[in-house]
Amino acid sequence: MPIENRPLREQVKEELIKRLGRGTIPTDEPINEGRLATELGVSRTPLREALISLEREGVITSERGKGFRFAPMSAQEFRDLTTIVATLESLALESTDPAQLAALAPKLLEEAHAFSAPQARHDVIEQYDDAWHALLLSGCPNARLLDLIASLKLTMHRYEQVALGDQDVLERSAEEHERIAEHLVGGDVPSAVRALKENWNSGMDRILERLTD
Repeated sequence: MPIENRPLREQVKEELIKRLGRGTIPTDEPINEGRLATELGVSRTPLREALISLEREGVITSERGKGFRFAPMSAQEFRDLTTIVATLESLALESTDPAQLAALAPKLLEEAHAFSAPQARHDVIEQYDDAWHALLLSGCPNARLLDLIASLKLTMHRYEQVALGDQDVLERSAEEHERIAEHLVGGDVPSAVRALKENWNSGMDRILERLTD
């Protein structure tokens, strides 16, 4: 795992979420901390800190004497996370200077158009969605709010993996992003906020359909 200029426990936490989403960490057996620390190239201290943080977020569970294990995915947890993130992103959008949103709008629309094109790569939907929403909220002055959103969305990534590579999901998400951007181009922030909430709600429904299949 490459070392970046931010707390090691946060890097470890992010890597664990990515591995869980890719299915490379089993959810039905205890986590071998020593082996995992060796694989990641870190000591057990930042790994343990990352595991404790993930436990607080409900991503993993611990049993006395049995260590940590990843919690199974839950439709109710995903509903709860989506509702919270939709509310927080709406707040971040409303907190942004309208002039900044107007300046961002053309780029947002351009990016949404690019991912609705037939040649768009459907295996990168997660990266596209994260990048697009990050750009949308990049003018928000509340750094703590943005950090909270980023942390919650990291927890959601394991659920989003069930839709990875799905062309219908990508196209519908891009269309909804276009709608948000078009409202911002027109200077209609309240309509953009409503469209943002609709994007999250419809995205939740699409993933829940696949979770329950």
